[in-house]
Amino acid sequence: MSKRVLCLLAPGFEEIETITPVDLLRRAAVDVTVAALGGNLLVTGRSNISVRADALLEDVDTGAFDLLFLPGGPGVKGMRDDGRPASLAREFAAAGKLVSAICAAPTILHDAGLLAGMAYTSHFSVRNELTNASDDWVVVDGGLITSRGAGTALDFGLELVRTLCGSEKADEVAASIMA
Repeated sequence: MSKRVLCLLAPGFEEIETITPVDLLRRAAVDVTVAALGGNLLVTGRSNISVRADALLEDVDTGAFDLLFLPGGPGVKGMRDDGRPASLAREFAAAGKLVSAICAAPTILHDAGLLAGMAYTSHFSVRNELTNASDDWVVVDGGLITSRGAGTALDFGLELVRTLCGSEKADEVAASIMA
């Protein structure tokens, strides 16, 4: 049975941090559902690139997924204000499922109370709030997978593939894109 990932999309999302991991996961035959937080399937990112989500979050059975993926970018503020991403992160973690976040999105994990005592990383712009963040590009600790930003999106995406599908599949995907 294919692994399933729920990726949340909010206006102002960072395009590289969203599309790169989603693309790599889909290359690995992972079933990824991109769910929009707002009432519109067409969501515009920080660089004015619009992406059509697969569904609205309210129409998705969130319990059917193995991993929650929270992209970063200026849209993180809207995700934090919305509250549902932090609630979902808590639900996934409580169920023993994986939770991943890149760039500023680890602040949502902080809001959810998931970072205490955990190793993690984040974008430098949120280091005043996430004072224990590592400088590593990608950090895996238990069921949490975090990454620093757009420049680390490829490594982050391959780690998501590795975690869900194993090293052999991650190496296969990496070789196919000459990474």
